[in-house]
Amino acid sequence: MRYELYYWSGIQGRGEFVRLALEDAGADYVDVAREEGDDAIVRYLDGAHEGALPFAPPFLKAGRLVIAQTANILQYLGPPLSLLPQGTSVRRYAHQLQLTIADLVAEVHDAHHPIASGLYYEDQREEARRRAGDLRTQRLPKFLHYFEQVLERGGGRHALRRHSCVDLSLFQLMSGLNYAFPRMMQRLHAGLPLLHALHANVTQRPRIAAYLASTRRVPFNESGIFRHYPELDDPA
Repeated sequence: MRYELYYWSGIQGRGEFVRLALEDAGADYVDVAREEGDDAIVRYLDGAHEGALPFAPPFLKAGRLVIAQTANILQYLGPPLSLLPQGTSVRRYAHQLQLTIADLVAEVHDAHHPIASGLYYEDQREEARRRAGDLRTQRLPKFLHYFEQVLERGGGRHALRRHSCVDLSLFQLMSGLNYAFPRMMQRLHAGLPLLHALHANVTQRPRIAAYLASTRRVPFNESGIFRHYPELDDPA
C-alpha cells in the first residue's frame, strides 16, 4: 500500500502525529501538499472526489479510502504498520489515549487562540495570557500526570507494554510542549520521569532519528499548534 497524507505544508500540525507513524514503520507514503502545494487539499475539502468527505486535514488516502481525524487515521494505520497490538480491548484503549492526546492538543492551540482561530494572535494577546496561565497551572499538569500514570501501568517504557503509535504521539506531544513552554516543562520535569524517558527513547529509534535529522521534519514555528510566545510561558 502506498499512502497519501494530506496536511498543510510549512507546519507540523496534527499531521505530524500521522507522519511519525509512517516514518517509524518505513511506510511507502507521499506528503501530497509538500509536493503539489496546498491546493491539492482544497479539492478534497470541496468534495471534488469520491468517498468520505473530510472536514479538515489531516486525512489519509489509502486505495479508495479517505480517512480523516488524527486518532481515526492512527487507528486504521496501527495494525498494518505493526504499531498496535492484537486484541480489541487494547486497541480500544489505544484509541482512547489518542483521543485524549487530541483533547490536550486542542487546549494547547486554544492557549494562543482563545477567542477565534481566524484572528491573529496579536488580536487576542491579553485573553491568551489568561488562557495560557490556566493551561500551565491546571490543565497541563493534569493531562501530563495522567499520561505518566499510563506509562507506569504500561510497564514504565510504553503506553501499551510495547512500542506503538501512542508512544510516537506522546513523543510529539512532549516535543511540542518543550518547544512552546520550556520554562513550564522544566518546572514539571521532576514529576514526569517516564514521559521524558519515553521521549528520549523514541528519539533514538533509527528511522525516527533519521527523520528528525532530515528536511522532511519541518521545524516547530509560530504558525503551527505548538508556538513559543515567551509571555505565555512560566514567568521568568
